[in-house]
Amino acid sequence: MSENAMSENATHLTPEQVEDPVRGYADLRTRDELPHAVLPGLTTPVRLVTRYADVKAALTEPRLIRDRTRIPGDADEAQASDAQDELLEAASAGLPAEYVKYFAGHLALFDGEEHAHRRAPLTRAFTARRIAALRTFVERTADALVAEAEANGGTDLLGAFAYPLATQVICELIGVEERDRDQVCSWMRDFAFGDGSRAGEALVALVEYAKELIARRRAEPTEDLISALLDGDQLTEDDLIGIVFLLINTGITPPALFLAHAALALLDHPEQAARLHAAPELLPRAVPELLRYVSIVRIGATLYATEDVDFAGTALRRGESVTVALLAADHDPEEFGDGAGQLDVGREFGRGDGHLAFGHGAHYCIGAALGRLVTSVVLDRLFVRHDGLRLAVPRAELEFGHWPGDGFHLLRLPVRL
Repeated sequence: MSENAMSENATHLTPEQVEDPVRGYADLRTRDELPHAVLPGLTTPVRLVTRYADVKAALTEPRLIRDRTRIPGDADEAQASDAQDELLEAASAGLPAEYVKYFAGHLALFDGEEHAHRRAPLTRAFTARRIAALRTFVERTADALVAEAEANGGTDLLGAFAYPLATQVICELIGVEERDRDQVCSWMRDFAFGDGSRAGEALVALVEYAKELIARRRAEPTEDLISALLDGDQLTEDDLIGIVFLLINTGITPPALFLAHAALALLDHPEQAARLHAAPELLPRAVPELLRYVSIVRIGATLYATEDVDFAGTALRRGESVTVALLAADHDPEEFGDGAGQLDVGREFGRGDGHLAFGHGAHYCIGAALGRLVTSVVLDRLFVRHDGLRLAVPRAELEFGHWPGDGFHLLRLPVRL
């Protein structure tokens, strides 16, 4: 089938359709073959995997890879254009070309031994001990933000609470020194959040600061992540800067948006918020349930068939692209029953996470433990210790934005405490 024909016959997903992950994907889940779909804001169709079992299988299938250049033969004959290219082009638009390499070489885009080699130093540095040691800092930062919100009678739970919290945590983890933190946090915010008008300047400033910080830690190591990564001298300066931007890209905006959407989910389900407040022992269940329910990274990385292969009832051609719909999988009635679309803070999960919000397999999110820690602290402060959190505007007046490929997201979340 030609690309034009695929595009014409494809399902064009809308942000509104993505917003209803049970009914929005219901037809796609029942098809015998993986459907061709065009993600919101894009033009190139991909095979979309929506069933939980198929998504989990795709993320561990060795014949589905992320680095398109490793496909044997002339992959361009099999797939002339690519949705992943569209997303990378949108992400780097307007940024200084010589600096784009620092965040374009994302771990999510590598496979096999190369991915394992690049990930290993970060995995060794991202220890359970280091994450556990951050709890006191996370609690202190969250308490300060709650106190400020209480003094003001309310806050923007996204822009004035979740973003500052996520940014401060990343600064602490990386090892940004106290005297530099306000400025570096400002650059991070400009790069990761906002209208993009200052993203280029922020990128340059962050790269130059990262170079200075790396030089300082080479001379005088501390207990931070940069110092741990320097131990053994396995990484180049460019590698280290790339890791800094990996942490900025994945450790600020997605967690901040998740915290805001998780809070909104509880505000939309006041009976569940009241249940959590009355039974704090449910917190260890509420955290994975909200991760499942929100699944803020709704669409995973593009995968490519290394050969002609049958997968999920579909004959994939060599080079054909496949994308996993994580939000759809986490609301699959085949996996979660008739209550898949319902928020249940007491939901019991089996072994493992019980959801795919952090991915699965070799690319499982390095920051998952940190994400669970921060989520637990925030839910405790906002919904266990408080019972008066409420929207400061009518629900219908909340503003949402749309990003290419990933649907909808909150722009702000005004609340009163």
